[in-house]
Amino acid sequence: MTDPVFFRPVRGIALQEVAALAGAPIPEGIDPSRMVLDVAPLESAGPDDLSYMDNARYVAQLGATRAGVVLVAERYAARVGAGSVALVCKDPHRAYAGVLAALYPEAMRPGSFFGASGLAPGAFVHPEARIEQGAIIDPGAVIGAGAEVGRGSVIGATSVVGPGVRIGRDCSVAPGVVIQHALLGNRVIIHPGVRVGQDGFGFAMGASHLKLPQIGRVIIQDDVEIGANTTVDRGATRDTMIGEGTKIDNLVQIAHNVVIGRHCVIVSQVGIAGSATIEDYVVIGGQVGVIGHVRVGAGSQIAATSNVNSDVPPGSIWGGTPARPVKEWFREIAALKKLASRDRNK
Repeated sequence: MTDPVFFRPVRGIALQEVAALAGAPIPEGIDPSRMVLDVAPLESAGPDDLSYMDNARYVAQLGATRAGVVLVAERYAARVGAGSVALVCKDPHRAYAGVLAALYPEAMRPGSFFGASGLAPGAFVHPEARIEQGAIIDPGAVIGAGAEVGRGSVIGATSVVGPGVRIGRDCSVAPGVVIQHALLGNRVIIHPGVRVGQDGFGFAMGASHLKLPQIGRVIIQDDVEIGANTTVDRGATRDTMIGEGTKIDNLVQIAHNVVIGRHCVIVSQVGIAGSATIEDYVVIGGQVGVIGHVRVGAGSQIAATSNVNSDVPPGSIWGGTPARPVKEWFREIAALKKLASRDRNK
């Protein structure tokens, strides 16, 4: 059996371009036209490779690396081996991301699995749908009546775009996605298995549970990325919204009427109940539960596995179940540990 490599660098990149991407000066006496051909971890990199380091636990590998170029924070620059060019920058990880994107642009978002250009054989596009020139529709994809797909967007195999849905330009909808009752901006990335715009979970409870029709939409703004098998319910009477630049991991549940602000990060297995509001620049760790109708203030951080059942002030760091300010949470944990230790020693 062959051992395929799915991603290869599309080009080499000159050191001067790397330095510009990193915002780093080129050390005196180093040829700025020197080429970087690939990236690799510190321990396996060779003379034509670029690596990076921003964590103290990798100091030994930094000194021993054979990488041609290393992106490194100033505090570790003196540890770089003599055979490597050290590009000192403020945020090596972010700089590395920029170089990686330049070398491997195809890895930035899902493309056509069929290698299609335009409308592929076996795609099903309703006569009343509008597909801009330059969009790609893979085999088995279904585009409903009145739907619109913008230039440069890719709709993957077996994905379904419902009637009236709007998908902007340069979006990527991976295979096996269903999007209904939704409006998407530009450069949105939707990974496999995502469901957008289905019913929210709404019932008038009683001896029998009366279903409440969900008549809102989902609004997803520019540059949002949604991970595999995440679900985003449409609004009940107002729209579910996800703000520009927000990044959502795999296996997240976003319920009806939820409003998520701009540039948030929501990690895997988070559940956000109906009508919660997540303001701008919030980070929510894995497996957090957020109850309905609460507000998480701008710039807040919620520790993994926490349960948010009340409003979180802006700029806060909370954790625990129920979630509370992290210093308070840590004090309680320390007190319980001390109490348990005392009981064991009786």
